[in-house]
Amino acid sequence: MISLQIHKVKDIAVTCLLFVAICAPLGVVWITTPELPVEENVGQWVWLGKILLLSSICIIIAALLQLAGKESRKYVLLFPCISVCVSWGLILCGIVEAVEGLRQLYGFSASGHYRYALTGSFFNPGPYAGYLAMVLPLCLHLYLCTYKEKTVIRKLARGVVIITGILILCVLPATMSRSAWIAAVISCGWMIYMHRDKNKWRILWQKYKRRYILCGTGLLLMVILGGAGALILKPDSALGRLFMWKITCKAITNYPWGCDKGFAFAYGEAQENYFTQGNYAEWEERVAGSPEYVFNEYLSLTLTEGVVVCVIVLVAIGICLRMGVKRGRYGICGAILSLLVFSFSSYPMHFPAFVVAGICLFLACGIGDFVGKSFVLCMCLILWAGGYMGKWRQEEEICRKWVSARLLYNTGAYKAANEAYGELYPILKERGRFLFEYGHSLHKSLFYNESNKYLEEACWHSTDPMVLNIMGKNYQELHNYEQAENLFKRAIHRLPGRIYPYYLLTNLYAEPDFYNPGKLKEVADIVLTKEPKVHSTAIKEMRSKVKEILEKINMK
Repeated sequence: MISLQIHKVKDIAVTCLLFVAICAPLGVVWITTPELPVEENVGQWVWLGKILLLSSICIIIAALLQLAGKESRKYVLLFPCISVCVSWGLILCGIVEAVEGLRQLYGFSASGHYRYALTGSFFNPGPYAGYLAMVLPLCLHLYLCTYKEKTVIRKLARGVVIITGILILCVLPATMSRSAWIAAVISCGWMIYMHRDKNKWRILWQKYKRRYILCGTGLLLMVILGGAGALILKPDSALGRLFMWKITCKAITNYPWGCDKGFAFAYGEAQENYFTQGNYAEWEERVAGSPEYVFNEYLSLTLTEGVVVCVIVLVAIGICLRMGVKRGRYGICGAILSLLVFSFSSYPMHFPAFVVAGICLFLACGIGDFVGKSFVLCMCLILWAGGYMGKWRQEEEICRKWVSARLLYNTGAYKAANEAYGELYPILKERGRFLFEYGHSLHKSLFYNESNKYLEEACWHSTDPMVLNIMGKNYQELHNYEQAENLFKRAIHRLPGRIYPYYLLTNLYAEPDFYNPGKLKEVADIVLTKEPKVHSTAIKEMRSKVKEILEKINMK
C-alpha cells in the first residue's frame, strides 16, 4: 500500500515537472517587447533561450524519477506523456490569449498595434487568430474524450475546455482572419469525424443513406457559399495573396534548388520581370505590393531552400501525423492540421510562438511516450539554446540601440544617425528596413556613393521599390542619368501602381543635361492622370510640382 502511494506521488511529480517543462517554452507567446522595433521577435528568442534551461532541468529530474519507478502505474491524474502536457499547455496559452483578446475588444487593455483593436499578445490579428484556431481542436478533442466521464477530475477538465472553447469562439470571428476561420473549421470537422462511433455510423449510413447524401450536399454548398462570402468580404486581400503565390511560383522556377540570396531578392526580381513583360491584368497592378512574407509557408520554404527540402519536410510531417493517428492522439493531430491549413495562406512560422508550439506538437505526435527519450531531447534543447543564446542577446541589445538611432533618423539628425547606424551595421546587415534607413540617412546627408552601397545590400532583403527610387536619386545627383533612369524604370516595373517613380522620371527628364521633351511629356501625363491607390496630400503635391515643371518649359 505504501509502495503504491509512493508510485502515485512519483507519477504526479513526473507529470507536474513535464507540464512545467512544456509550458515554460510555450509561454513565449506572452512575451512582448514594445521597446524593440515593430515585428522584431529577438526578445522572445532571448527569453526562450533562458527558459529552455529550466525546461531541461525539469526534464532531467522527471526522467530520473520515472526511470527509478518503472513498475509504477502509468495513469494517475494525467497520463505522464508529452502529448497530454502539450495539449493542456496549449489550452492554458489559448485561454490566456482569448481573455486578453476580450480585454482588448472592450477597451480594458491596448492591442499590440495601433492600427488594430485586437491582436492578443501579437502585433497583428492574423497570427493571433491562427494561434487560437490551433488551440480550438484540442479543446474539442478533450471535450469529446470526457463528455461521458463522471469523475470529478474529468468534469473539471471538461469545464475548462468548454470555457476555453467558448472564449475562443467569442474572439475568433472578431479577428476577421479568414485563414484562421478555415483552419478552425477543417481541423474541428476532422476531429468530429475521427471521434465518430464507427459501428453506429455504419448502421445509420445504411438506414439513412439518402438523407446523409442530401445533408452532405447541403454542407458542401454552405462551404462553397461561405468561401465566396469570405472572398467578397475582403476581395483585394484574397486576390493579393493569389498574386503573391503566382509570383512566388515564377521565382521558384528560376531557383528550383533554393535562392541563397533570400526570399526578398528572388520575389522582387520575379515581380519586376513579370510586370516588365506587360502582359498582366488590371487587378494584378492594383493588388501588387512589396511583401515581407509570401503568406504561404510551403512556397516560402520551397523558394528559399528548394523543392527537395520542401518535399522532405512534408514527408516528415505526414509520417508524424500518421504515427499520431495510430496512437489515437487526435487532439495533437488536429492542432497540427489547423497549423498546416493556416500556414497555407499566412506566415506563422516567422513567430517564435508558432515555432515552439509546432515543435512541441510534432514531438508529442511522433516520439511516443516519455520514457527513454527525455535525455536526448534535453541535450538537444541545451545545445540549441546554448548555441544561439549569445547571438540572440547581442541582437536584442543592438535592436534596442536601433530604436534610439531611428529616433535620430526620424527627427532629421542624419549626421548622428549615420554614426549610430554605422555601429549597428555588422549585426543588422541582413535586415532590409535597417539597410534602407541607413542608406536613406546617408542620401539625406549627401553621401550618395555610400548610400548606394547599403541600398544595394537592401535589395537582397527588401522588395520595397523605394530602395530603387533612392538609389536612382543618388545616381541623378551624381549626374549618372542613364543609371538613374534605369532604376526609376525598375521601380515602376516592380510596382506599376505607384505614381512616385513616374514623378522622379519627370524631374529626371527635366534636367538640362538629360532633357527629353517627349519622355517628359509622357511620364508627366501619367503623374497627372493615373488613378492612385490612395489619394493623399503627397499625390497633390507631386501633381502640383509637375504642372509647375510643364509651365516652366512651356509644355501644356
